[in-house]
Amino acid sequence: MSGVAFLFPGQSSQHPGMGRALADAYPECRAVFDAASAALGVDLASTCFDGTEEALARTETTQPAVLTVSIAALRALERRGLHPVAAAGHSLGEYTAHVAAGTLSFEAAVRCVRDRGRFMQEAVPVGAGAMAAILGLDAASVERVCRDSAAGEVVSSANLNGADQVVIAGHAAAVERAVARALEAGARRAVRLPVSAPFHCALMLPAARRLAGVLAGIEFGPPAFAVYGNADAQPIRDGARAKDALVRQVASPVRWHDLVRAMIGDGIETFVEIGPGRVLAGLVRRIHRPARVFSVEDPADVVEVVEALGAVA
Repeated sequence: MSGVAFLFPGQSSQHPGMGRALADAYPECRAVFDAASAALGVDLASTCFDGTEEALARTETTQPAVLTVSIAALRALERRGLHPVAAAGHSLGEYTAHVAAGTLSFEAAVRCVRDRGRFMQEAVPVGAGAMAAILGLDAASVERVCRDSAAGEVVSSANLNGADQVVIAGHAAAVERAVARALEAGARRAVRLPVSAPFHCALMLPAARRLAGVLAGIEFGPPAFAVYGNADAQPIRDGARAKDALVRQVASPVRWHDLVRAMIGDGIETFVEIGPGRVLAGLVRRIHRPARVFSVEDPADVVEVVEALGAVA
C-alpha cells in the first residue's frame, strides 16, 4: 500500500483562532464551520475563531471544535485533488479519520464527539483523576512502574506515543506514585499534564458504555480506505469494526507508536497531519526518521502540501 496517509490530531491540539484563516480563504472550509454550527445548535465558528483558551479547553467543546477544524482543512486538500490511501487519528482524531473515509457523516460525528467529551468528563469527578507524561522509559518499564504504584487504584498506560514516550492515566494519587517511581527507575522526565480527566484508562469505562448507546444509533458504512484504529493499531475496513473500535478506545491505551509502525509496514512513507497543531508530525518523525511528513493547519500549508505532493488545483 503505497501513497499518502492522512493523520488527524486529538484533544490538546486546540488553540484560540484555529481555523479562521482557512474559513476566510476557502468557501469549502467556511461551509464546514456552518455545518457544525447547524448540527450542534451553537456558533462553533465563533468559539474556534474568538474563544478563549478556557472556553476551548472544556472537553465537550474541544472535541467538536478540533474535529471541525480538521475536516475544514481536509476539505481544502480534497478540493485540490489530494486524497489518501489510509488514515488514522489520535484518540478523538480517529473519528475525524472515519469522517474523511466516509464511514459516518460529519454532522453525526460532530454531535457524537460532543457527547463523548461530556461522557468522559462526567466519568470521573474533577480532581480525582490525573495524567502524566513519562519520557525516557520504554513501555514495558512504564507498565511495571504502574503495577507497582497502583496500590488498589487505577494507573496504566494511556498513550503509547513513542518508544520512550508514554502517557499514563488513573487515580490522581496513583499517578503521583507512578511519577515518583518512574523517576527512580531512570525516566528522563515525568510530569503531570494539565487535563480535566484521566483519559484512556479503566476509569473511562462508564463513558464507554454511554458512548456505545449513542454510536448504536448512528449509521456506519464501509470506509473508503483503511483507517488504522487506536486500540489495536490495525487497519479497519468495515463499519461494524469501526464502531466497536471507537467504543473500545475510550478506556484503552492509544497505541500510536504501533499504529504508525503498522502503516509503515504496509508501505506508507508519506504522512500529512491535518488540523490544529503539529504534534503528530513530530511523533512520526521520531518513530520513523525516513518518513516524509507534512502538517496542514492554514492556507499556506495547503498550498505547500498540494505543490509538494503533486495534486492539481
